[in-house]
Amino acid sequence: MAFDGITTAAVVYELNKTLTGGGISRIVQSEKDELLLTIKSNKTAYRLLMSASASLPLIYLSSENKQAPLSAPNFCMFLRKHLQGGQILSVTQPSLERVIIFRIQHHDELGDLCEKKLIIELMGKYSNIILTDEKDVILDSIKRVPSSMSSVREVLPGRPYFIPGADEKVNPLTCEEDVFSERIDTVSYDIVKALYSIFTGLSPAASQEFIYEAEVEPRKTARELTQSERAALFRVFSSHMDDIKNGRFLPNVVYEEGEPCEYAAYPLKIYSSLDSKPFSSMSLLLENYYAEKEAVTRIRQKSSDLRHVTATALDRTNKKCALQEKQLQDSEK
Repeated sequence: MAFDGITTAAVVYELNKTLTGGGISRIVQSEKDELLLTIKSNKTAYRLLMSASASLPLIYLSSENKQAPLSAPNFCMFLRKHLQGGQILSVTQPSLERVIIFRIQHHDELGDLCEKKLIIELMGKYSNIILTDEKDVILDSIKRVPSSMSSVREVLPGRPYFIPGADEKVNPLTCEEDVFSERIDTVSYDIVKALYSIFTGLSPAASQEFIYEAEVEPRKTARELTQSERAALFRVFSSHMDDIKNGRFLPNVVYEEGEPCEYAAYPLKIYSSLDSKPFSSMSLLLENYYAEKEAVTRIRQKSSDLRHVTATALDRTNKKCALQEKQLQDSEK
């Protein structure tokens, strides 16, 4: 499962409950594209990990602390100047975008109250962590993106902040049935691709789940759907959106042969034949899921290394054996 808009919504729901009103006491940039914020809220210290890694963008409440580097990177120092000691006013997600916005209030150098926004974009290779002022002017970012790198949007100090392509898709949280039917009719490809191509925040995995629950043939195009199939699909779609709007999340991980293979913020009925494990929060799920995946990867790597060492030793032994046999045959002549 990709870190899609539904996963993002589940994380935002959790962060709003735990971090709103909390104060930022520590900021560490442990990796070039990763931050760890310590936030004190309701007499509890929370560690918020956010990563803008191109291969694995993430954000969740972590149980692990991270050592600060001896010399803090420039972006980290910049954030400490503007945000350390600040109070989190809100945590929001525009539409169902893979974007989380933290509104933070703090005192400036003159002691006046002001507001900043810390924004994390969880968009694969375009992921970023950006600090803006209250007017959405970019102050700095963990990854600067000049026009030579992107013709769509510059991410540089002084540039206006906006979410690229935000107007190209439909907000699924406010979509009515007539708009739903009208929009899926505009595309000629299969209904799975139609859903994640038209609606903000839906991943291919989420689209496949919706189609499965509606008992619709996934290879059909929207125009091939019967009236009853359209109605069933919208009912499933609308039910999931209602769950998101009302904070009804049931995080769970699906296991195949003892290994984690998929996760979601809702039960994955498409994998009903496999084992699944529920989690009390999305953060706990994400931390456990990626820790288990990393452990499996390490075991496989060690197994591969061991096989390579064994194969190399066996090959050398076979060569030595063949050489000795040849020498023995030559000596008998």
